[in-house]
Amino acid sequence: MTLKFSCFVTGTDTGVGKTLVSTACLQALAHKGLKATGMKPVAAGTELIDGEWVNDDVEQLVAASSLALPRELTAPYVLREACAPHIAAALEQVSIDPSRLMQACQQISAYAEAVVVEGVGGFRVPLSQHFDTADLAAGLQLDVILVVGLRLGCLNHALLTAEAIAARGLKLAGWVANTIEPDMPHQQDNLRMLEQQLPAPLLGVLPRMTLPPAEMTALAAQSLRFDLLDTWPEPAL
Repeated sequence: MTLKFSCFVTGTDTGVGKTLVSTACLQALAHKGLKATGMKPVAAGTELIDGEWVNDDVEQLVAASSLALPRELTAPYVLREACAPHIAAALEQVSIDPSRLMQACQQISAYAEAVVVEGVGGFRVPLSQHFDTADLAAGLQLDVILVVGLRLGCLNHALLTAEAIAARGLKLAGWVANTIEPDMPHQQDNLRMLEQQLPAPLLGVLPRMTLPPAEMTALAAQSLRFDLLDTWPEPAL
């Protein structure tokens, strides 16, 4: 199968809306008729449901994917503790193997027409002593979509992340502004500065939403301009 679209979704921090943007992208791809799947290479934080340890981010990605693949490919490492992945892995006496992550992504690419890989935390989160999420993105060589959480400090976080992406030889393909703090002072001024400074198109500004995940995904998929991405698949004829 020919891979028609792929991207790596990262954020300025944890809890800024990476999963929302990833699921919205998957839904938009599915609406184009593509066999699209989400991948969460490393997930930290689970809840015991019906005797099974479940990570909410992974479940949302699975629900938004139009192609179902084995969890050992789409979520190779699901760690129980909701903390930094290298700490969560150490607590379970697990070693996160970079080659396992790369191989899983390659196998997914053999089945899917589109792949959305969601990072964990920000762009440079340690996965082991010598390997972090930036190394993972660089190894996969995917264009990056950056989710910027709109709150005090976002200018510094966004610009530093953009520099780190460029330093890894990766392309920042687009960015999304997510309203974390609705009452953020001078929000429009901050947005204008980011539009001037970030070397990629703004795909949209998401409002603060308190809806079920599926409804938030649907609204985000409708409002975000994924078509502004250079590699976004052409409309079906």
